[in-house]
Amino acid sequence: QVHLVESGGGSVQSGGSLRLSCAASGYTYRRLCMAWFRQAPGKEREKVATHARDGNTQYADSVKGRFTISRDNAKNTLYLQMNSLKPEDTAMYSCAARTTPIGTWNLLTGASFRYWGQGTQVTVSS
Repeated sequence: QVHLVESGGGSVQSGGSLRLSCAASGYTYRRLCMAWFRQAPGKEREKVATHARDGNTQYADSVKGRFTISRDNAKNTLYLQMNSLKPEDTAMYSCAARTTPIGTWNLLTGASFRYWGQGTQVTVSS
């Protein structure tokens, strides 16, 4: 079993920054493929960024150039640095993990990730 715990969410004004963290335990962290998803009220969950075991990263078009996904294997922690935040970034952000390869971005779904954290709320005001 893999246990994921997110932190770092909060309320910021448009243009501000936040760094989300996802601490993992219960598995060999280096063998996990990791991702961040987000879901706003009344909307479908959407993928934000992925980080494969080989270090390859992928991003949603809406966050490219503003968000950066990274991982610290020594701390078993995944990060999402969010800069130039916009009100449309407001959502519950969740960390997810899988033991199988990420694959292509377009085919990747949340259902393919077995392990999920509880989520951390990000609110961006104008």
